[in-house]
Parts: sequence; structure tokens; C-alpha cells
Amino acid sequence: MAFARPEEIIKNFEIEPGMAVADFGAGSGHYVFPFSGLVRDSGVVYAVDIQKELLEKIRNRAKEEGLENVETVWADIEKPEGSRFAGDSLDFIIISNLLFQVEEKEPIAKEAFRVLKSGGRAAVIDWSESFGGLGPKKEDLLDKRECEKIFLESGFIMDKEFDAGDNHYGIIFRKP
Repeated sequence: MAFARPEEIIKNFEIEPGMAVADFGAGSGHYVFPFSGLVRDSGVVYAVDIQKELLEKIRNRAKEEGLENVETVWADIEKPEGSRFAGDSLDFIIISNLLFQVEEKEPIAKEAFRVLKSGGRAAVIDWSESFGGLGPKKEDLLDKRECEKIFLESGFIMDKEFDAGDNHYGIIFRKP
């Protein structure tokens, strides 16, 4: 698997009907739409991003496809309580290809911990290398071990690693 394929990757997440799921840094919604089918009408998927134009595209596609369980949230998750979710309110969060883009990674891990219910899980997917310019600049990469350290220090427990494609690593953390 050369590049991340959301439909394959989400099989690692045990998403069930009725869950409240958030995609922190949803971008164009690559995970939002597959999640929508898994949580069904009894669940909700929140597309969280700071870029309003991307959220508008997700909102329009969800409307076109008749997906009433997709909600967009304009938020800055790099700030304390920046997601605007209540504490202990979500079952699952995905943070995909986001951490390499931000200077301060710890606030994102802390915000994920704050909003997840006890037993809730956060999946992190990020670039493992720059691959000669294919991926981000080498100095922007977040090493897998450093990622683990940030999330463990934020209160998470390591759950498991998963295959996120040849160019990425994938880790699932759990809130005790």
C-alpha cells in the first residue's frame, strides 16, 4: 500500500453505529465520509478544521450525498479547548497528516485527551519520512517515537500500531 487509503485504514479502528467520531484537521474529508457510513444514523461524524473553505466543501458533499450525520466544526485545535467540544464527549478521534504541519503538537494531544470519553481512542497517522521531497520537509516530520512520547505524556495509553501505508506510521492511543 503506497499511499494511505482511508477505506482500508479505518478497518483498524472498530468504529460502530452510534459513535461520536471527530476528524481533527479534516482537510477535504477523506476519513469523514467513510466514517459516516460506519456510525450510521445513530452516530455523528465531526469534520474539524481551521480552514473554512475546506469545511464548506465537506458540508456541500455531505448535503449532496444526503449524509445527515456529518457536521462541520470550525475550530483551532492548537488552543486549549479550541475544538469547542465538551469534555468526555467523543468516542474516537483521527489526527491524520496534521502534526507535521503544526509547531506545537502537545496542545492537540491534550485537546484530544480532554474531549475523549474514558476508553475513547485517538488514531494518529503521519508521515514517516520525506521520501526525497514526496512528503513534507525532513525538519517538519514528527518521529513516531516522539509522537508516542507526546501522547503518553498527555495521559494516553498506547493501544496498538497499524499499517498506514508505506509512507506513514499509524498509532492508536486510548484514554484510560
